[in-house]
Amino acid sequence: MYRQGDVLLVPVARGEVPGSAVPAPRDRSGRHVLARGEATGHAHVIAGPGISVLALPDDVDALFVEVVSRARLVHEEHGPIAVPAGTYRVVRQREYVPGSYRPVAD
Repeated sequence: MYRQGDVLLVPVARGEVPGSAVPAPRDRSGRHVLARGEATGHAHVIAGPGISVLALPDDVDALFVEVVSRARLVHEEHGPIAVPAGTYRVVRQREYVPGSYRPVAD
């Protein structure tokens, strides 16, 4: 597992990615953004040769990352993390508020 702030990459078997997953949209700069800070505007971005970020059509927050050879997870307030080849599920840290949970806002 690889954690950077409120983003956790959990290794999964390729078969665990739902067949309905589609390429996730990139941001205006063409980056693969896994999470954007609501308070700061900073972003957790994964970059590398041949990576794919997939989302479920009915839940764009359900993300999977396929890393062919290597990747780097970067953020303005954290050190970069090297991510080896593999398939990962992206998990966002959540916090409890009375009656529900919500993603952590950084």
